[in-house]
Amino acid sequence: MNKKSLFLAFAVIFALVFMLSGCGSKFNTVDQIKQKGVIVMGTSADFPPFEFHKVEGGKDEIVGFDIDIANAIAKKLGVKLEIKDMDFKGLIPALQAGRVDMVIAGMTPTAERKKSVDFSDLYYDSRQVVVVKNDSPISKFDDLKGKTIAVQIGTTSEEAAKKIPDVKLKQLNRVSDEFMDLQNGRCDAIVVEDTVAKAYLKEYKDMKILYMDEINEVENGSAVAVAKGNKSLLNVVNEVIKELKQSGEYDKLVDKWFKQ
Repeated sequence: MNKKSLFLAFAVIFALVFMLSGCGSKFNTVDQIKQKGVIVMGTSADFPPFEFHKVEGGKDEIVGFDIDIANAIAKKLGVKLEIKDMDFKGLIPALQAGRVDMVIAGMTPTAERKKSVDFSDLYYDSRQVVVVKNDSPISKFDDLKGKTIAVQIGTTSEEAAKKIPDVKLKQLNRVSDEFMDLQNGRCDAIVVEDTVAKAYLKEYKDMKILYMDEINEVENGSAVAVAKGNKSLLNVVNEVIKELKQSGEYDKLVDKWFKQ
């Protein structure tokens, strides 16, 4: 083998090693998170009461049920919590790229998502509902056929809406955009989680919730997502969820955010 061929062979080997090392998830272990003194949470803060923006005293902060869960995890680790707000569809890619340590965003651990990330035990159970205007002719599942339904991209709400025959899906990045579209007549209905719908209806008094069993034949419930293979962090998260429930603190958080 001459020098040119040898060089090319090494170049190919180096490229393969580089590509293979880039495969899979990048993550910080618990020890690395403790060393940095901060855990980074990814979320999509338009999903009340799980996470949403609240302005108080001129200061905008992200609050909600999921934020309290995240703070409990940070406290367990003895570190500060940093929150990165982004579109829901960007959360798993951010986790895989190592830009966040965990995702807490009312995310359902579907079979498809489990191929990309690891999930904790469920920390909340919920169901999908349909939201329409008070004067809408829609009252049952069959009435949704052929209608324009707004959903958030990449969510279980989107999967639930796909069960509606001849549906025209309007896929949006933010839940807040769905309610704006419904209010302005740009869609006929919304499919969203019940607790989130109830939170938005405090503002949108001209809308109502419809419960339909037909759209709930999908996976539901919320769990914390961590990078694939990050067992040390996953163990801590599960410990925190268990401790919150056993101590009674979990029930206090549910009362605080879901029974207002």
